Amino acid sequence: MPPGAPPVCEAFRRLPDALERAAELDATYGRNPDLEKLPMYGVVFSFKDPFDTKDMRTTAGGDAAYDIDFPARDHVLVEQLRNKGAIIFAKAVCTEYNGRAGDPGGRHKPEKVLPSVLGYQRSSWAGNPANPYDTTRAASLGSSSGSGVSVSANLVMVSLGEETRASTRGPANHNAVALILPHKAVLSFNGGAIGADIYCDRAGILARTIGDAAKVLDALKDPETGYYDPRDPYTTVPRSSVLATPYAGHSRISGAAGSLAGMRIGVVRESMLVRPGEKATVPTCTAAAAEIKAILGERLGATLVESSDPLWERDPSLEAMNPDFRQALTRLVPVFMPGLLFRLGPEGQPLFKEFVAAIRPTEFAPGKVFGTGTLTPIDYCVELAEGRVAPPANLDIATIQEQELAMMFRFHVNQYLSRRATDWWRRGFSETLVDFASLNARSKFWGDDGRAAFKNWEEVTDPRNPLGGRQGVDERIMLRELLRRVDMMVMLENRLDALVRLHTPLPPAKIGGAHDPLGGRNNLRLESFYGPNAGLTEVLIPAGFVTTVYDPVFALSADGTRYISVPADTPITIPEPGLPFSLVFRAEPGREDVLLQIAAAYEAASKRRIPPPAFSGVPAELREGAP
Repeated sequence: MPPGAPPVCEAFRRLPDALERAAELDATYGRNPDLEKLPMYGVVFSFKDPFDTKDMRTTAGGDAAYDIDFPARDHVLVEQLRNKGAIIFAKAVCTEYNGRAGDPGGRHKPEKVLPSVLGYQRSSWAGNPANPYDTTRAASLGSSSGSGVSVSANLVMVSLGEETRASTRGPANHNAVALILPHKAVLSFNGGAIGADIYCDRAGILARTIGDAAKVLDALKDPETGYYDPRDPYTTVPRSSVLATPYAGHSRISGAAGSLAGMRIGVVRESMLVRPGEKATVPTCTAAAAEIKAILGERLGATLVESSDPLWERDPSLEAMNPDFRQALTRLVPVFMPGLLFRLGPEGQPLFKEFVAAIRPTEFAPGKVFGTGTLTPIDYCVELAEGRVAPPANLDIATIQEQELAMMFRFHVNQYLSRRATDWWRRGFSETLVDFASLNARSKFWGDDGRAAFKNWEEVTDPRNPLGGRQGVDERIMLRELLRRVDMMVMLENRLDALVRLHTPLPPAKIGGAHDPLGGRNNLRLESFYGPNAGLTEVLIPAGFVTTVYDPVFALSADGTRYISVPADTPITIPEPGLPFSLVFRAEPGREDVLLQIAAAYEAASKRRIPPPAFSGVPAELREGAP
């Protein structure tokens, strides 16, 4: 060590790097490891940067000047994998702080904002990754972009990412890799990591096959404590929601014709909608609908039951859901989230016009009175739940996903930083970056909107939103309950084993380019938030590629003050294999055995994954046994 180096540097220097750890394993076990004790022997992993790793810089993608830029101990998932023979090879680039957690509002304002999809995967410390299928395009619709790229491009065998609302499904979709995203929170995340929204944050496993991901899920289970992590309160899940049998055992199913005969799978058509005049979504939505029918229905023999939407033309050859998601919402919103009906839009006007027309004048918010009908709001809820009034036209699974920002990012960051400092204090070292104020004082941000938001977070003092307004924490808990009940009503009354949906109808966007006008700055459509907001297990499988896209473009706003995104009519041809899209399979907690069987059968029957041509594997001359 150089003269004057802090003593902690010597402790860091003694930790083996990936090659040294591999050599240690080779020397100890050679070609005959005990795979019962070391099921991950020699498997090379990356981790999204927020996961604490005791031998690597860990800053959640931020450019933050910690006294000690690596933590004193591993995240519990990192520890489990190390103990079972894994090689922890690298930290994966991600959007800093998992998407930067929004802006709680306050006196700090950005001087400028970058108007593109570039920022949703960018890190101030590590930069912006590229898509291995087209390096001019985004690697993700979510923040775990480096996890998806590192698996797809054969840099690692498996990666653990984190998802708030798109952050592992997006990377898996954009990079054509498989994903298991267990329900909230079989796997710990917040116990040793900075998240973005503690009510949604959870860990996901990305691998090239669903069988590989399932083996990792089994390996993450401690033989004595299971998946429980006392530092993550969300891991207090009912024990009945965790399978008693190995997950990997349920992913060993062939894709033989008829292998899903007797299974009933609900098709979420709301994920495949094409708006009038829209072209950008047509290639992927058309391909996904055909794929579901051809492989899941015709080849594998599952009975398909489709939901309905005014924008979807019914397929008469498939069963129709009854009830579908809209019908379930009309029965359940009055019970589990009646306040939703009183919601106001951005302009301060009621979101549900039919509700206003039916009820007598009623206060929706302080000083905001609406209503032109005769019913009391509570009697309207009875009529709605009993099907005696038509539901609002926009009471659907997209509209209800929008939530008020919760103030708990301020709690979570301070909790994480204080724990990290305490861990070092117990080892005799000092870390003085301990709260939001010191984090901001010692950080740089690639975007001024990030700087302003973090300064506003620093000044948050109350876990509640302003009194008299919507409450972010309450909405998250109520919405989770509502969505889980909606799913179960649809599945039970239609006798469904699982649901399948298209992850996103949009292809990977151009880095630095315009975003989808309907998807917003993050290129996400609200209905895709259903699974994350409900905290349900989701399994994603590559489903094919599209070779035609319609990239949105920038245009000057009418007042000439800013650039806005507008749709394009010009098709762009993408070289083979094209840009990937994926199907997502979903079921309730405790039914992962059935979910994995369906997903694995689809993967085996379809074989849609094609490695990115520029990153297709280890050259033959470097493989084991080559001269």
